[in-house]
Amino acid sequence: MVQQETLDRVFAGLADPTRRDILIRLGTGPATISELTEPTGMSLTGMRKHVRALEDAGLVVTQKVGRSRHCRLNPAPLDAAMAWISFYRRLWARRLDGLDAYLTLTTEDRDHDAPDPPDPTASGHA
Repeated sequence: MVQQETLDRVFAGLADPTRRDILIRLGTGPATISELTEPTGMSLTGMRKHVRALEDAGLVVTQKVGRSRHCRLNPAPLDAAMAWISFYRRLWARRLDGLDAYLTLTTEDRDHDAPDPPDPTASGHA
C-alpha cells in the first residue's frame, strides 16, 4: 500500500508540464526557487507550490540556505516508477504476444478448413 501511495505521488508530480520542466532543469544541477522561477514568469508562490508537490513525491529535495531555498533532483522515486512501468510493459507484451499467437493459429485453422473459393474464370457451363 505504501508503494502504491509513493507511485501515486510520483505520477502526480510528473503529470504537470511545469513540474516536468523543473525536473529537467534540476537534471542539469541544483537551483534556487528564484532561479527556477526566472525563465517561467511565474510568481515565487506558484513555483513554491510546484516544488512542494515535487518534494511530496520525493523527486526534489530542498534545503534552506540563508534566505533562499536550494533544490536538487532526487531520481530514486523515478527508479521505482520505471520498475513499475517495466513490469507492466513486460506483462502486457507477453499477453499481447499470446493473443497474437492465438489469432494466428485460429486464422490458419479457419483458412485451412474453409473450402476453396470458386474459380472466377471458370464457366459454370459444361
